[in-house]
Amino acid sequence: MKSIINRRIIENTQKFKETLVHLKQLTDKISHRDFSTIVEELQERVTTPFTFVIVGEVKAGKSSFVNALLDADKEVCKVAASPMTDTIQQILHANEEKTVIVNDRFKKIYLDVDILKEISIVDTPGTNTIVDHHQDITERFIPFSDLIVFVFEAKNPYRQSAWEFFDYINAEWRRKIIFVLQQKDLMEPADLVTNIEGVRSHAIEKGIQDPNVYAVSAKQEQNGDKENSGFVELRAYLDANITGGQAPKLKLENNIETATNINGQIFQNIDIRARQYDADLEFRKEIKTELQDQSERSFAQARQLVDVLSASYQRITNEKIEKINEELSFGKVLKRSFKAIMSSEVSLKEWLSKEAKDLEHQLNIELKDKLNTGIVDLADQIQNMIRMIEMKIKTSQTILTSSNEIFSDVARERSSILRDLQNSFKDFIQKSENFYDENTQDSTGNLAPNLAAGGGIAIVGVILTAVTNGALFDITGGILTTLGVLFAGVSLGWQRNKLSRSFRKEMKTGRVKLEKEVQGKLDNYINSIKAKIEQIFVDLDTYLQNEENDLTDLRELNQLVTKQLNSIK
Repeated sequence: MKSIINRRIIENTQKFKETLVHLKQLTDKISHRDFSTIVEELQERVTTPFTFVIVGEVKAGKSSFVNALLDADKEVCKVAASPMTDTIQQILHANEEKTVIVNDRFKKIYLDVDILKEISIVDTPGTNTIVDHHQDITERFIPFSDLIVFVFEAKNPYRQSAWEFFDYINAEWRRKIIFVLQQKDLMEPADLVTNIEGVRSHAIEKGIQDPNVYAVSAKQEQNGDKENSGFVELRAYLDANITGGQAPKLKLENNIETATNINGQIFQNIDIRARQYDADLEFRKEIKTELQDQSERSFAQARQLVDVLSASYQRITNEKIEKINEELSFGKVLKRSFKAIMSSEVSLKEWLSKEAKDLEHQLNIELKDKLNTGIVDLADQIQNMIRMIEMKIKTSQTILTSSNEIFSDVARERSSILRDLQNSFKDFIQKSENFYDENTQDSTGNLAPNLAAGGGIAIVGVILTAVTNGALFDITGGILTTLGVLFAGVSLGWQRNKLSRSFRKEMKTGRVKLEKEVQGKLDNYINSIKAKIEQIFVDLDTYLQNEENDLTDLRELNQLVTKQLNSIK
């Protein structure tokens, strides 16, 4: 059975190595240096001996505890009245004793001690040390531990800094922990029992089920009083749970737990980033929908204005043609011609010319009046469209903040894009030139300097009036020129039907041209404003596309690692 278990551990360890490759890719992709370093360490340590990490406050007796546990004939960890452990010291097995200085924060001590064949021991700076970066390097070593030995001073195991560090270990990495009350020889038995129970109760309150608490005296152990030192009970626990063959399994479980913790934290932050992406995507869709809806309302307003103009045009021309038809009756034509010969009354041609001018006058006055009234409503609609978009931009939801542990750079990039978006839109609505296009420039011409002084969307109505007034002039002028030629060819002969048909034909042509050109100019102007607004969102659209691609890759890797870890578990 033992060989089967060992073979399974070997197989799962190999699977775990493969999983770490993918987890490393994930940590590199999110550019998280700390996580990436931890995974690199896991890759290096996955087959190293079971690791004890000794933590506790300065002068709790950690170094003395390590010396006594190793039962070596020399002082492995220095013990002094002042704090001596100013670096992490990893103690490993080797046939030849030596010390390797890795860097100013970490050194390795190699000893020929039997227990080190199955375990390595890490002695750390105190959690309450005043020496710079001690707690930092201790915390950085915790993720690679297989067992945390939390050493308290037996006389006072309730110091705040020690339990705050415990909270970090338990909440952040969920390591296996045993509690050791060192220097028990300095305590009265009854007081020692009280403190043991106090530590046990405190640990239970913090979520540790059935905590293991041992009281030891390194001094008694090293002086030969092994029966009373407490190390017999501690070594019995270690032999039953670790050095007795359980170490590879526990180590693999701890490594999986560390990888799961990292992958889980990444998942949580990917989820926050994804929720921000979803919110931004919804925001962008709302902008597009709002822009489309408001544009449709503007187009409808323009069509309504064209319908009003067309109806007025139709009514005026119908009235004029009825009058002309009546005046061109056979009797009235003869009468007018006879009077023109016998008196000073105007001739038929002069009368027709007068009617053409009257038609021009009526069309110009009424169509421009209808146009100016309708333009006010259309300008209001376009201005409302722009204000609605501005309000949407100002109320975008922020979920991913710059304080995010993993994606703070993404949050800052997004914040910068939104800030630029707001500034660009603010600049857009304030500058008059943003509301011109090539057609409006030509049609407004000399009005431009005065219009520009109005600023921003306030000039929309003025521009629309100038543009469409030009269209009306082109249309009515063209019609009246045609009518003038038509009327000039009228003789004293009776050509009423010919003239009537030609007049109706020209009026219909003019109405169609009126509808088409005015509608076209209004639609082009609305589309021009819409296109300029869309252009402001180009950077946001690019960002959202990149976010979609990045999130897809991150989710795939994260889910792959999750699947692999669950399979090993």
